[in-house]
Amino acid sequence: MTQDNRVTLAITGASGAPYALKLLTSLVRAGKEVYVLISSAAKVVFATEENVKIPAKPDAAATYLSEYCQAQPGQIKVFGKEEWFSPVASGSAAPHTMIVCPCSTGTLSAIAVGASDNLIERAADVVMKERGQLVLVTREMPVSSIHLENMLKLSQMGVTIMPASPGFYHNPQTIDDLIDFVVARILDHVGVDQTLVARWGYETKKHTEE
Repeated sequence: MTQDNRVTLAITGASGAPYALKLLTSLVRAGKEVYVLISSAAKVVFATEENVKIPAKPDAAATYLSEYCQAQPGQIKVFGKEEWFSPVASGSAAPHTMIVCPCSTGTLSAIAVGASDNLIERAADVVMKERGQLVLVTREMPVSSIHLENMLKLSQMGVTIMPASPGFYHNPQTIDDLIDFVVARILDHVGVDQTLVARWGYETKKHTEE
């Protein structure tokens, strides 16, 4: 696949495993090759929130997620937190687009200061230095002044901050509807076609024309 058809999806230990799973599935269905980075804390959250137990070894995790998302062979690749020779660790090979969903405030802080202590932080640093698209789906409330300062700092550098804050104007009936709202907005921002949620005004315009 071309570099433009690849996306890095990092999943950290904030609450929000359902968002990550739906986003990964949606990216797969859109035909994207997805490089997945999962923190140890995220695996705990997956087990707690979704009863999904991600295998410890990257290859086994890739197989598990591929079966879960019904991905094509090789469409999902999982890298360990210290796989420094993986494509995402270098500007010459990393995808231009990276999403951190959900993004913990700890990861937010590390990215803001360029820590690069693990592969998630390094991958984000690479996307920023290469002037790619970095989307952070933060999930924390309330937020402290430290969190807000980090968000502002990154926003001023061109990073997109997308708090996992579902809207209600589409009249959600289920929790899945709320999850779809957030995932749909993420997909819109990274240029991936989605049919999860109708865009504002579309139905109104359609009825008017009829």
